[in-house]
Amino acid sequence: MSIKTITKIACFVIPLTFTIGCSDVSYGGAEHARIKPENAGFQNAEVIARIASKKINESSGLAVSKCQPDVFWTHNDSGDGPFLYAFNSKGETLGSFRLLSASNIDWEDISSVKSPAGECFLFIGEFGDNDRKRDIHAIYRVVEPGINSTNEPNKTSTLSSVDLLRFRYPTERHDAEALLAHSTTGSIYVVTKEVDGPAQVYQLFPDFGSGNTQTARKIAEISLPASPNGFVTGGDISEDGRRVALCDYYAGYELQLPESAGNFNEVWQQKPTAFDLGPRVIGEAIAYSSDGNTLFATTERVNAPLIRVLRK
Repeated sequence: MSIKTITKIACFVIPLTFTIGCSDVSYGGAEHARIKPENAGFQNAEVIARIASKKINESSGLAVSKCQPDVFWTHNDSGDGPFLYAFNSKGETLGSFRLLSASNIDWEDISSVKSPAGECFLFIGEFGDNDRKRDIHAIYRVVEPGINSTNEPNKTSTLSSVDLLRFRYPTERHDAEALLAHSTTGSIYVVTKEVDGPAQVYQLFPDFGSGNTQTARKIAEISLPASPNGFVTGGDISEDGRRVALCDYYAGYELQLPESAGNFNEVWQQKPTAFDLGPRVIGEAIAYSSDGNTLFATTERVNAPLIRVLRK
């Protein structure tokens, strides 16, 4: 969701759930999430850098490369072109990339996936729909561009090989801001953003380039320990496929797959535990490190903080 539309939604949502006025809305921090003393097993959040590129003004999704050390990927919300931006843990610009024959109507999230063959891909969720007017949504897939010493950070390169997956929801329209991809199974998950109930989890299969419009399969509902309980703004799956991280504007939440589970989809039946994600103005992005022991987050603003949360 872009900064341009956040005020409208905030004025509707927050009075509904907290009976306060628009002037009292505070994004960031965890005052509205029920965070237990153990903080979901994480240490306190810390700001480790500021994103230097002025081109990144609404970091709506975040991914940590699974193939390249110290490379982060993000994109802007609606209003920008089909661009991906790379930066490092110091916030330094590593490059920008334009997706050929793609459009950014409302990009909301990005996932980094390392295939069993060792190839890394980036998935971009083109499925934001604040007004619930769109019947067909899309996910783009590109091979992750290589970042090396010959890159010109201020030059925009073109990614010409872009795969497309179109999908629709089986019944009603939804707004969604969370895209998660499982490296081992190949499954893609879209978690909707709901004001008046739990978030809904839909599963897609990576049928890129077929030309068909896939009907997403609803597999679960998620209630966050916060109000509203379905206001999911971002998500990621750990590389080992054992954990799911979600966020809303207030905090982060983690679900863990039981050791006895026979299917990854059982993770959606687990109870989310809240943890603090630090100073975020409009926090819509969360991502695991490659080893799953660290979570990173950004927020929608120029010179946004890169926030790190280490596991205890």
